[in-house]
Amino acid sequence: MKPAGGQPEAIEDLTRVFKSGEKEAVLLGVTGSGKTFVLANLIEKIQKPVLVISHNKTLAAQVYAELSCFFPDNAVEYFISYYDYYQPEAYIPQTDTYIAKDASVNEAIDRLRLKATASVLSRKDVIIVASVSCIYNIGSPEVFREGVVRVCKEEKLNPQKLAKKLVEIHYARNEIENAPGSFRIKGDVMDVYPAYEDRQFMRFEFFGDSVEKITMMTYPDFRTAGEIDEAVIFPAKQYLIEKEGIPRALDNIRKELVQRIEYFEIAGRNLEAQRLKQRTLSDIEMIENFGYCQGIENYSRHLSGRPPGSKPWCLIDYFPENFLVVIDESHATIPQIRAMEHGDRSRKQTLIEFGFRLPSALDNRPLKFEEFMGLARNVLYMSATPALHEKQRAEDNIVELIVRPTGLVDPLIEVSPTKNQIDVILQKTRESVGKGERVIITTLTKKSAEEFADFLRQEDLRVAYLHSEIKSLDRVEILRSLRLGDFDVIVGVNLLREGLDLPEVGLVMILDADREGFLRSETSIVQTAGRAARNLCGKVMLFADSITDSMARALKETHRRRIIQEDFNRKNGITPKSIIKTRDEIMAATSIAEVREKKFSETFSDEEWASMTNIEIIEKVENLVKEMKKAAEELEFERAAALRDRVKKLKEKLFKKDNSRA
Repeated sequence: MKPAGGQPEAIEDLTRVFKSGEKEAVLLGVTGSGKTFVLANLIEKIQKPVLVISHNKTLAAQVYAELSCFFPDNAVEYFISYYDYYQPEAYIPQTDTYIAKDASVNEAIDRLRLKATASVLSRKDVIIVASVSCIYNIGSPEVFREGVVRVCKEEKLNPQKLAKKLVEIHYARNEIENAPGSFRIKGDVMDVYPAYEDRQFMRFEFFGDSVEKITMMTYPDFRTAGEIDEAVIFPAKQYLIEKEGIPRALDNIRKELVQRIEYFEIAGRNLEAQRLKQRTLSDIEMIENFGYCQGIENYSRHLSGRPPGSKPWCLIDYFPENFLVVIDESHATIPQIRAMEHGDRSRKQTLIEFGFRLPSALDNRPLKFEEFMGLARNVLYMSATPALHEKQRAEDNIVELIVRPTGLVDPLIEVSPTKNQIDVILQKTRESVGKGERVIITTLTKKSAEEFADFLRQEDLRVAYLHSEIKSLDRVEILRSLRLGDFDVIVGVNLLREGLDLPEVGLVMILDADREGFLRSETSIVQTAGRAARNLCGKVMLFADSITDSMARALKETHRRRIIQEDFNRKNGITPKSIIKTRDEIMAATSIAEVREKKFSETFSDEEWASMTNIEIIEKVENLVKEMKKAAEELEFERAAALRDRVKKLKEKLFKKDNSRA
């Protein structure tokens, strides 16, 4: 791929900015202009580690896939919140309602986060694509680095000593299941499954009290990937506690508890004093006996030895001093970063005031905006609609990327009255689907998105809805299905805006366009309309009974960009053409959707089973039996029966194979 359109000039300008020592720049790039390709060229030229921050997990997944394609031999990693569901601890004084923390952790995403942390500490050619979760406390990089276990060939070490080191960094011995973050010992052979890998493990072979051989093995096919002289094993958790510091930390927690109880008693608030004493002493006992307690992150300041009010450790602290921060869709990401600490503090302040937490819980927080900007010394803001904040910070370094290499102009926008809008939507949707195009419809609420999707489904349209309650990796899977033609229509709220690469979309319809507010602001309308900008026949319909100021500004800006592109096309003799992606390109652009907990039996075809040796088949049969038992425990009896039949057939094949040899 070679830079085209407005890309060569943008790459040159941005390279000049960052090589000359300037700290900040803005890339104002319209939808479909190739901002990610410009970024990839910039990274190649400045040769620095890069952190790309996005406000949207779905968009982060797309950027991750694109950069992985541009840098196939580099460490391109993905770092987003590992919660599929998260209900923070809270208290509502008005109704005396306490809400305990409740969360569901996605192990696949947790593994990706660990891999990102390991890569940034061990490699220089690292690009991490992250959500704003990267500004949250994850523990000290020094403690994490000190927890790394290194094992060299011929080193004086036995399996028991290595096992002890691994347990200290949260690995667990597991002789039954081959799971990331575990190890198993069979005689003089020890297999270690790194917490950040799901396809590889390390096999250590010992002779006496020394390491005789270290082999990298692939999983789950148990094939040799090659021998190595040194193995580096990173911790299984990002938040590590120095054992030597626990007694000191517990002493400080007790001192703070005494002070806080005294505060409540002087104020005559004995209920709060008793509640805090009971909860805190229970947590202290758990930490003393098990090294952990529910909500241990609330004591992070004491456990890490930080002074009160100090900045927490986050992913950014793991980077070397000279690196580039790229804030994608900065108009939305910057406000999100700015709001994180305020929202977190407000919730915890209530918990502290009513005796549920010690005041030090406030120090377990995301970065303040000022702290973030202090750490991000070299910043590139990217957006089709950069806000005033970014423009002011980089006023001398605003680079416009309005000309698309494809010659495509911004889509035509039509304003349609709300009267009979359902009939119009059905008619226009069927027309677009009949031409092989995909359709996006945006509503104002999750409920209306689901109800409208159900209505369209009853009209025999292939439709799905997309909103924030759908799991992160499932969102990418839904968008992949739309692009591949499994769905024709997607109904959404706020996730179908910034940056999503959907060239198959020919029609975008925005309902309630005249309802002024965040979801129908100038920025939101321009961004949503941009989803049709990669299609030659792209069209946008705004359903409204009046033209608001936001709508007027959006129409004006879209018209300005159309004129610039049309002038460029005339001068250079360019005929616009739609962006067409092959199935393989679509699969690559949504590759993060494949990072899932795959069932062992789903990873091999019958042909692959037939080509395996007897020893390999025996090992795999053992894993199938474990999976069969697990399915039975979870009451998935049909699946368990299917696995049982497969095990039986494999054993019969193995028996016939042995008899034929005899």
